[in-house]
Amino acid sequence: MIGVVEFEQQRRRLFGIAYRMLGEASEAEDVVQDAYLRWRSRPGAVETPAAWLTTVVTNLCINRLTSARARRERYVGPWLPEPVATGNDPAELMERRDTVSLGFLVLLEKLTPPERAVFVLREAFDYTHRESAEVLGVDEAHARQLYHRALARLGEARRRFDVRPADGTKLVERFIAATVEGDVAGLEAILTEDAAIWADGGGKAIAAREPIFGRSNAAHYLAGLASSPRAPSARLSVADINNATAILVHESGDLTAVLIPEIHDDTITTIRAILNPDKLAYLRTQLQPLA
Repeated sequence: MIGVVEFEQQRRRLFGIAYRMLGEASEAEDVVQDAYLRWRSRPGAVETPAAWLTTVVTNLCINRLTSARARRERYVGPWLPEPVATGNDPAELMERRDTVSLGFLVLLEKLTPPERAVFVLREAFDYTHRESAEVLGVDEAHARQLYHRALARLGEARRRFDVRPADGTKLVERFIAATVEGDVAGLEAILTEDAAIWADGGGKAIAAREPIFGRSNAAHYLAGLASSPRAPSARLSVADINNATAILVHESGDLTAVLIPEIHDDTITTIRAILNPDKLAYLRTQLQPLA
């Protein structure tokens, strides 16, 4: 089969680009597969397979982002990226791990598709402006301008994801204990004053359709989960998800939710909960060998 070995050597990197571009693992897989079909049907030999495939994948993602924006505007409740396991699967460990954090991917939603492409290629894969320009089919000055526009749009917020807290696991374990016990005071002690909870149910799972803001509101909401009829059957565990210490919720052996706390200065500032079963499908396949 034409160029299978060459393609497979690039697959993980291509998925890493597509996932960062789209924030959806299932869509990223589709893009990589589409790129493979184009690779197989190419008319002649490719001098630099890595560059050719990067160009194909990046531009496929740009095209998909245009339609994705329209879908996300109609989405029921807050939209969050699909979670991926980063502890044991090297597919998402390519290059800079901080650029797969859920908070970082949410931040990238502020960018236009071309800005996002240039920013991802440079920040996560160390592409030069000239190389990014070749991928997008623009001149180097334009690529540089796209990158600086992206920096301006993201502002200082992007610096929050540069360093992963060393004691994240201990703080998350405290968070789990306080939530399970319905301990409002315990939760308030580890939440920032402006803490926020974002829940993505997509209309397919029970979830708050509006974000919950403020330490007290967040703590009472979380503590209330302990009295839920589903609480006794829930099994909670900790895993490395999107370069963060996250909480997996299993009910009757099935993964039903992923909670990813964002930690700064030994406190939790944001909790992003993914409950939409469609968005947990890829993660289920990653975790299956571990079950």
